[in-house]
Amino acid sequence: MQKINIVCVGKIKEEFYRAAIAEYLKRLSRFAKVEIKELAEGRNPGDEAAGILKSCKGYKIALCIEGVKLTSGGLAGKIKQLSDRGEEITFIIGSSCGLSDEVKSRADFCLSFSDMTFPHQLMRVILAEQIYRAFMIISGSEYHK
Repeated sequence: MQKINIVCVGKIKEEFYRAAIAEYLKRLSRFAKVEIKELAEGRNPGDEAAGILKSCKGYKIALCIEGVKLTSGGLAGKIKQLSDRGEEITFIIGSSCGLSDEVKSRADFCLSFSDMTFPHQLMRVILAEQIYRAFMIISGSEYHK
């Protein structure tokens, strides 16, 4: 079973975000073992870098606005490629301050979901849904239309 980690800075206070994330993690449980590691927010991204990097395992994908944009199918292909190689995958979501240059440079891949900026709490929901969508694409499901 594929192992996926989500390393993120900050806690989710809003119940509706927590409920949405829990729903996608439940759906994902048939495809992957997903663990979320929440780290404390620092004063700036540099303060958070060491904790983020220490928490990462396997292939590191940093979410940042200047990263590569993929379609949902492209993300599915990337996950399948890594899964076929037996790679554990860690997605990294920074705090409201973003990610430090050190984290971005040490990531194996930088991924952008949009040119827009999203709240880091909402990004966790979007990421969980897109990982689920990727596995549905890989499995040939009609979820992705």
